[in-house]
Amino acid sequence: MFSVHGVSGQTFHGTLEQLIQVPGVVAARHARGLNREGEEPGTKISPPARRADEGSANYETPASVYREMLHQETERGPLYHAYQIMSREVTAVRAESRIVEAWRALVTLRLRQAPVLDGAHRLVGIVSERDLLTSLNLEGGAVRDTLARTIAEVMVSPVVSADPAADIRRVARVLLDTGFTGLPVVNETGEMVGFVSRGDILRAVIADPPLSLWA
Repeated sequence: MFSVHGVSGQTFHGTLEQLIQVPGVVAARHARGLNREGEEPGTKISPPARRADEGSANYETPASVYREMLHQETERGPLYHAYQIMSREVTAVRAESRIVEAWRALVTLRLRQAPVLDGAHRLVGIVSERDLLTSLNLEGGAVRDTLARTIAEVMVSPVVSADPAADIRRVARVLLDTGFTGLPVVNETGEMVGFVSRGDILRAVIADPPLSLWA
């Protein structure tokens, strides 16, 4: 299953077949977000941590089918789901942050893109190096000057996300159709729990156990 998130919240949740029927999804890579006025600029943030009483696998039906598999360290079967290959340590940036803050975060961590969260830690977009360069002037690899713009003004929004139990091959299909190089992974409570990139999928193809290509 997949969702679409923007500054107004989640606007879609459904199958891949339904997703491709949503107007603007294929062209979402070229969408631009809106500036949120009246809020203070933020800093680079990470997804909110779960409370101690929530446990390590806080996913309910319909994602419950994979919950037990998280603890099966000895399972060597083929890889099927996004949660099996996603990166769980995800660097996110705040929509109200300045452009230069996001640029420094990406350069320091050697990232090409980062999910964008609003003040309530909800996914609202994604920003890449290319998006940031529209407002930056670099000299010798360092920022010489920057336009007074926030991430919300240059980020891609709306953005498609995948459920933790989404089929990896369908995630790959969305990446091809939208032009994104990765998708945030969001559980049914709206919490971003990971990120799946093209590199993650390629590593799954050659991994042991490998990605199931024919199931």
